[in-house]
Amino acid sequence: MTDSAQSSRSRSADLACAGTIGARVAGFDWDRLYDELDERGYALPGKLLSPQECERLVEDYDRESIYRSRVVMKRHNFGLGEYRYFSYPLPGLIARLRAAAYPFLAPLANRWAARMKQNLRYPEDLESFLADCHAQDQERPTPLILKYAAGDYNCLHQDLYGATSFPLQLAVLLNEPGRDFEGGEFVLTEQRPRMQSRAEVVPLKRGEAVIFCVNERPVQGARGDYRVKMRHGVSRIRHGNRHTLGVIFHDAS
Repeated sequence: MTDSAQSSRSRSADLACAGTIGARVAGFDWDRLYDELDERGYALPGKLLSPQECERLVEDYDRESIYRSRVVMKRHNFGLGEYRYFSYPLPGLIARLRAAAYPFLAPLANRWAARMKQNLRYPEDLESFLADCHAQDQERPTPLILKYAAGDYNCLHQDLYGATSFPLQLAVLLNEPGRDFEGGEFVLTEQRPRMQSRAEVVPLKRGEAVIFCVNERPVQGARGDYRVKMRHGVSRIRHGNRHTLGVIFHDAS
């Protein structure tokens, strides 16, 4: 890529982060994202957070007052590394992002539920969905920051925190690969019935988002839809430090 092309790409990325978080989310090509999610269980909307916003979130990792808990992965055999769950009220940027993304994802969540013959209906807005969570005694916020150092990794898992869950999740990489860290690729696996599991490595740059399936999704087969189970994780960090913002839409019990 030429210097002028790189400069143009950088300017485009900056412009993508110039508006409010709601405008950025609304500006994504949602028809393309729905197709990608249907086809492979994840989608790459592109740049979501500016470098300054990423840096601020990384710096705030040590502000204990804004978190409700800290989890050291090794203690629970989750991997190596740690993460912190935010407390309510969420930081403004994260609260606005969560509320802005949910209404675009709820229609797909409802289509998936219908295809899998689940007796579920997700409300149109996040506030109503969280009221459903709280009615099930799921009242603890789940957005989090994950922190990895050299040698750390995250085992394949699903973020399910109670009887009520939302089938889609959003994550944003907060550090620059190749500069801040090496390794640490985001990994998804798909467990298909009567077939071997399939793995996929998802490339991300700082500020870029990935939307992915939390648990099960429908796949069109020769005899109609069948379910596949998804898990996600992070490969071993070879060098440096990696932080990720995770936006989970259901609350925890």
